[in-house]
This record gives sequence, structure tokens and C-alpha cells, in this order.
Amino acid sequence: METAISFGTDGWRATLDEFTAPRVRMVGQAVVDYLDEAGLGDDPVVVGYDARETSEGFAKQLARVLAAGGHDVVMPERDRPTPLIAWAIVDRDLAGGLMVTASHNPPEYNGVKFIPEDGAPALPEVTDRIMENLREPDPIPESEHGSVRRVDLVEPHAEQAFDLVDAELSDLTVAYDAMHGSGRGTTDALLERAGATVERRRCERDPEFGGVSPEPNAENLAGLVDAVETGDADLGIANDGDSDRIAVVTPERGFLDENLLFAALYDYLLEDQSGPAVRSVSTTFLIDEIAEANGEDVVETPVGFKWIAQAMADRDALIGGEESGGFTIRGHVREKDGVLTALLAAAAESEESIDERVDRLLDAHGDIVPGKISVDCPDDQKAEAMAAVEDALPDELAGRAVAETSTVDGVKLLLDDGSWVLVRPSGTEPKLRVYAEAGSTEAVEALLADGRELVEANV
Repeated sequence: METAISFGTDGWRATLDEFTAPRVRMVGQAVVDYLDEAGLGDDPVVVGYDARETSEGFAKQLARVLAAGGHDVVMPERDRPTPLIAWAIVDRDLAGGLMVTASHNPPEYNGVKFIPEDGAPALPEVTDRIMENLREPDPIPESEHGSVRRVDLVEPHAEQAFDLVDAELSDLTVAYDAMHGSGRGTTDALLERAGATVERRRCERDPEFGGVSPEPNAENLAGLVDAVETGDADLGIANDGDSDRIAVVTPERGFLDENLLFAALYDYLLEDQSGPAVRSVSTTFLIDEIAEANGEDVVETPVGFKWIAQAMADRDALIGGEESGGFTIRGHVREKDGVLTALLAAAAESEESIDERVDRLLDAHGDIVPGKISVDCPDDQKAEAMAAVEDALPDELAGRAVAETSTVDGVKLLLDDGSWVLVRPSGTEPKLRVYAEAGSTEAVEALLADGRELVEANV
């Protein structure tokens, strides 16, 4: 029995036994109906797709349904990153777009997300309406069909990136790892155009992603880490499968925790600009320390870039980001962009090495060690499990007293020494996440161990 189509944290994702052409066409028709309801029934749209074997075919199915609904459709000439689709919506004044991608999920998955006319992630009221509209497409006379054509989405995005980031990278060597995803020929080309010498890794299309998930974590980037630590590269950069997220590798630290990357990018931007930062509830308090030192504020949001995007609009924030490596900056679309952020990270490195910048920030604000683990929990049991966790909250964790509790997203225990533990349900997998931050590896491991025990006792 097929599970219901459900738009989670970042669209609908499923294994290919459930992510089928008839169901994808239903999503396309639901978007047609939603755009009609929103008064955008005659406006053009964009459909993009990632490097998976099935993605282009699904994208063509969506384009046909949208065209049959009266929309002119533009598509990239090949698989391209999600942020290029988001920027095209704003740049071309489109009604919205659909992106076929399962992001960092394994090759046996695919997915689709709807991006509204502002280029930011769709809020629940939009995705809920799309789910309510799910139905088989209507047959429409050919005379009422829109057109479908292929266009260049790379150059407009590159021009936007250079408008936002002053990057002169002629003295920089960057090792770039596309993980066989859609960043190949886009992120590396942007860095090279800015003057960098680019050493390419896994920049050939492979729908199986070399047999691993296109997730830019420390384990999957061991080769990039080795290349940077033993080679001539000043910096390593990797994108996930659809290049909306980024990972950075430095000569001294190897894989750079995304929390520290966020801190380095915010500090770099504050050299010439001002403005608050927006971070998710699972992201480091180091951002708050940097903001306070510069007379700025921080807005904390639930996990999910849609909430970061909304807060960025409300507060005209300088940067928004999350601990999973998704970032955007003021003046750009309010969607995470691993291509633009690659240029930003390289520009920061060209001015002061990211290792030195992070050292300086930690000297000023104290060491931070983040950590995260997952506990299996079926989707239909998450609500009950979280309620049980909230009923069983302890007065202390790892010998530290609980000073405050936050329920912005899940439950976050703020401890009396400034460390914290967060338990929340994953929006993309059948798991509960346990996050922690403390001043040492030993302390964060103790907090994660107690957090795991709390969760496992109530799942």
C-alpha cells in the first residue's frame, strides 16, 4: 500500500517504488490548481531537476502537466542546482517552480519541492493547499497548452553571485568535490571565473553517486580532506546532491563543522556590513556571541529553512543559516544556496584563512563543540514519543542543572553552564534527533549519551 504524498521539511521525498510518474503528475496538477487559486494561472514557471537517473524524466512529466494547465515552462539545459531554480523564479518574475530532487538522500530516493514566486521555501499553508489539491491531471486541448523550452540558468545566477560577493580569487587554490551531483560545472565554474585554481573531484555525473549518499559529511568527504591536508589546496569545498548545501575543508581542521563555518561567514560579512543573523534552534550559540560583540541581534527559528527565510524577510537579516550547511545572505533569494556560499567562503579565505578566523573567534568567545545523534522512530510514533520525552524531562543532564527549557522546535534544555541539548523529530527521516553543544568533546559526548538515554526510554 502506498503511503500518502506528504510535503515535509523540504518537499516530498520517497523511494522509487512510491515516487512514481502517476503520483508526480498528481503533484504537478495540484500545483496548477494552486497557481490558479493564487491568481497566477497564466504566468510562466520553471521546472528543474538533479542528477539522479529518473529526475529528468519526472521533470518532463511535470513540465507537460504545467504546460497543459496553460503555463509556459522553462527548464535548464541539464541537471542544475536547486538554488539556480530559486533564483530563476525571482530573476525571471515567474509564478514559481518545481524542483525534482531528493537532495542528499540515497540514489533509490527521489523527491519534488515547490518553490513559490518569491524564491523562498514554501510555507505550510502553501504545501498544505497543494496536498489538498492532489488529483489526476485533466486532459486539456492542445490549443490551450503552454510552451516548454530549455534556457541557460547558470549565467544569470553567476551574475547575481558576483553582484553580492566581491571575490578576487587569483591567489587561491580550491579543491572542489561535486559528489557526482548537480554542482559540477556550476560551483567549480563560478570559482574558476573568480580567478581560483580549481582541483576537481567527483565532477562527473554518476546517478548512483559513487555508491554513497550525496551527503557532504566528514565520512563521505574523507578523500577531499586528505587532498587538502596533503596537497596544495588552500580550501576544500563540497556540495550535496542538489547543491543547496555546502561543506568546507581546511588544512588545519580538516572537515569544518558547519557551525564554525556559519560563524566564520557571519564574521566576514560583518567587516563591511551590519545586520542580525538568523539561525535554527539546532545551530550554535557562537553566532549569538559574534552578534553581541558587534551590537547585532540573533533570531532563533525552528529547524527548516522556510522559517529562516521568513525571519530574514521580517528582520532584513544579513545572513541566515543552519547547522546542516544551508546558508543565504541579504540581497539574494531566501533559499539556501551552496553555490553562492562556496564563492562567499572562498572570498573569506582569500582575505584571512578560515582556520585563523575560527581560531580568533574561539579565542574571543570560548570553545564550542557541537554534536548530533539520531534514534530510530517511525513517523507515526514521533508525536507520541516527543510528548513522552517532554513529560520525562530531567532536572539535570550529565551533571549540569537545567536552567531553562525552550519549545521553539522540539524541546531544548539550556543548562546552567551555557551548554544545551535539543531533542526534535526529523522532518525527512523516521528518526528523532538529539543535538548538543558544550565547551569540550568530553562534555558534549556526555550530554549526547544522556540525551540518547532520555529518548530511548520514551520511544
